[in-house]
Amino acid sequence: MPASQLRIAVPNKGALSEAASAMLREAGYNQRRDAKELILDDPDNSAQFVFLRPRDIALYVGSGTLDVGITGRDLLLDSRAPADEILPLGFARSTFRFAGRPGVASSVADLQGRRIATSYSGLLGKHLAEHGVTADVVHLDGAVETAVALGIADVIADVVETGTTLRAAGLEVFGEAIMRSEATLVRRAGAPADPAVDVLVRRLQGVLVARQYVMVDYDCPRDIVERACAVAPGLESPTVSPTANPDWVAVRVMVRKAATNQVMDELYDLGARAILVTSIHACRL
Repeated sequence: MPASQLRIAVPNKGALSEAASAMLREAGYNQRRDAKELILDDPDNSAQFVFLRPRDIALYVGSGTLDVGITGRDLLLDSRAPADEILPLGFARSTFRFAGRPGVASSVADLQGRRIATSYSGLLGKHLAEHGVTADVVHLDGAVETAVALGIADVIADVVETGTTLRAAGLEVFGEAIMRSEATLVRRAGAPADPAVDVLVRRLQGVLVARQYVMVDYDCPRDIVERACAVAPGLESPTVSPTANPDWVAVRVMVRKAATNQVMDELYDLGARAILVTSIHACRL
C-alpha cells in the first residue's frame, strides 16, 4: 500500500451506510458494489475504504489505524475516542432524548436514583454528571425502547428520529434534548496536516454545496440589474454578461435550492425573462 494512500473508514451497514457511500460517490470516489466487501481500493484517488461498524469507526480513527472516517456525532462522543469532528455532513440527523411512560418524569432532575436504559452509556453518563444526577445506567446494545415494558428500566435515553418506535412502545420524550447528532467526518485529535485529507474535505464540501444550491440563469433589462442582483446576490456576486441586445444583460447566480421558486417569481416580477434553473453536480468554493 503506498504511503500516501488515504485510509477512510465508512459505515458498513445501518442508516449511515448508504448515505455515506452515496456522498463519497458524488465526491468522485469509488464505492463498493457488494455489501460483503470489507476493503475497497481506489487507486485513481489514492484512497482505500474500510467498511466497519459505525460504532467502531471513531475508535479506529482515534487510534491512528485509519486516517479519517464517517460516523455519527453521537457515536463519536459516546466512544470517548481521541478523535475530532472536522466536517458535519448534513445527513442522518437525529436527537438524543429521554423517554418514558407519560408522567414518569419531566426533566433530567427527576431521574435521580432511577434506572435508565441506553446504548450510549458514555454520552448519558456525561450528561447526568453535568446535571449532578446519580442514576443506575443500564447499558443495552439494542432494542432500548422495550426496556421499560420488560421492567429493567424506568426510562430510556435513545436516539430519536421520528419518534414512531417510541410511541409504539407507549413512551414519550421528555425534558431538553441531550444532544443533536448528524453524520460527520472525524480525524484523530492532533493529527498533522495532510494534503490528502484536505482534498477529501474540499470534495465533500463541494457535494454539500451542490446539494443545497442550484444555478439560475436569466436575462434582464440593464436598468434593473442592480435590483435583480439584490434579489439573488449569490455567494459572492452574480456574473453579469452582455447580450446581443445592448439594453439587456445575462445573469448567472447560485441560489439556495429551497428558495428557487420564490427567487424566480421575484425576478420575473421585476422584469427578468428566460429564467432557467440547472442542478450543480460538483463545485469548489
